[in-house]
Amino acid sequence: MRDSVVCRVLAAVALAFAAPAAARVADVQTAAPSPAQLPDDQAAMKAHVMFLASDALRGREAGTPEYRIAAEYVASRFFAAGLKPAGDKGGYLQSVPLLRYQPADHGDLVLTAKGGAPMPLVFGRDFVPGAVPGKPQFALDAPVVFVGQGIVAPKYKRNDYAGVDVRGKIVAFLGETPTSFQSEERAHFASPATRTTIAAEHGAVGAILIEPGSVSEAGWDRARMTWAYPDGTGHVAGVPLIATVSGAGASKLFAQARAPWEKIAPRADDPTAIFKAEQLPSVLTVALKTSSEPLESANVAGLLPGTDPTLSREVVVLSAHLDHLGVGPPVNGDSIYNGAEDNAVGIAALIEAAKRFRTSDMPTRRSILFLAVTAEEEGLIGSDYFARHPTMPAAKIVADVNFDMPILSYAFQDMTVFGANRSSLGPIVAQAVAALGVTMSPDPDPAEGFFVRSDHYRFVQQGIPSVFLWPGQAGPGKAAFENFLKHRYHQPSDDLSQPIDWAQGLRFVAANCAITRAIADAPDRPRWNKGDFFGLLYDGPGAK
Repeated sequence: MRDSVVCRVLAAVALAFAAPAAARVADVQTAAPSPAQLPDDQAAMKAHVMFLASDALRGREAGTPEYRIAAEYVASRFFAAGLKPAGDKGGYLQSVPLLRYQPADHGDLVLTAKGGAPMPLVFGRDFVPGAVPGKPQFALDAPVVFVGQGIVAPKYKRNDYAGVDVRGKIVAFLGETPTSFQSEERAHFASPATRTTIAAEHGAVGAILIEPGSVSEAGWDRARMTWAYPDGTGHVAGVPLIATVSGAGASKLFAQARAPWEKIAPRADDPTAIFKAEQLPSVLTVALKTSSEPLESANVAGLLPGTDPTLSREVVVLSAHLDHLGVGPPVNGDSIYNGAEDNAVGIAALIEAAKRFRTSDMPTRRSILFLAVTAEEEGLIGSDYFARHPTMPAAKIVADVNFDMPILSYAFQDMTVFGANRSSLGPIVAQAVAALGVTMSPDPDPAEGFFVRSDHYRFVQQGIPSVFLWPGQAGPGKAAFENFLKHRYHQPSDDLSQPIDWAQGLRFVAANCAITRAIADAPDRPRWNKGDFFGLLYDGPGAK
């Protein structure tokens, strides 16, 4: 730890515990029942959440001193559980270089048609600018090619780039995605990062997202985050997203095109529409300014070695995100977004799972890596960094089981396991949870695309079979889940004032330990189902 970080951490601790005694007592008193009323294992799980979701840690925002305190706490718990350090330089922490960035001004976008006068696009009416992390000045001068929704999906016989050459050019695409696609696959394509990645694969140098109506100036200059390369530039998925352009701006982009905007606009919001790609008549000159701030953060990694002479070289990852939203807009006078269920409970489950495996008289054949990641709330950044820069040989990581926001306010009767139907993990998970008297249920909200929205997905993108588990929505589960989303999700009320049934926390831990053990002891490593969309897309084992 660098001296500056040490000073900030010590200062944060001093400030937290210099708070008025009455305030500290009130914070602790929200955490009824008392330890005497809880069995030791439930009390241990609750104790982790009491610390991690306390006001003193101010919401554990990635890159803050309070997040660093949380990371050091998890490292200490990994040490107490007997895990071997699996971070950088012989320690538990893997340094994750973060970069916070945002547009520094409105930017300049100017269209020039052949033989015509330059035509500036108007900020707020025609466009709002993007930002390029780590590049204070970004300039581009290139033709624009309209590529419909910007999708290439051979499975669905879809290629929006057919008939055009976008090498060295800027692509413009609409944001809709086909409703005919399978829900998780549609969610994959709905991400602008997927479209900009496809653009890069076709040789484009920049991208524009077209919003058929107006563009909102609200939040145009909001701060974003990514991880940084050693040269200080930020990681970007694919090509830079230069701007979001409105219908008014699109009219200018499409001026004199074979298919003018007036013909495209009526179908622009139709997810079933297919458009013919076309190079537009004008050249776009782009000048963007971006302000960037480097930040320090860390993943926390501890390894429990396996016992099999051969299989112990392979690793099953158990992951959970440690960060939350920090301090934000006050709600009912409370501005600290504590993140108790999201995801202090997940981290507590990770720690308690480590303790169970370490003290078991049946060690696993494969090794298990317990991984607490940073900056999930900023876009799955810490898990992306680890998946691309693992602290062990990447080829030896055989699966990821992810804990994220398990709702523990009810006695769950089933478990929802995202990704179970895509690989050989599905039967393993079903058998493991059945042994505990729990059934496995399909995704109750497929339109939400949860499969691509948590840290396991960064392992999927490296071709690694992965699953993400939640207590299910059978019986009282649906009402409890909807109540949490409405009243507590990403709000200051996600704290210890809410009802949490710690006995359900232990059931959740037990289910995940059973799943992990089954994976770790299986004779063969997990494989994608033959022909699976994600397995093929990311060249995973067994998919071809």
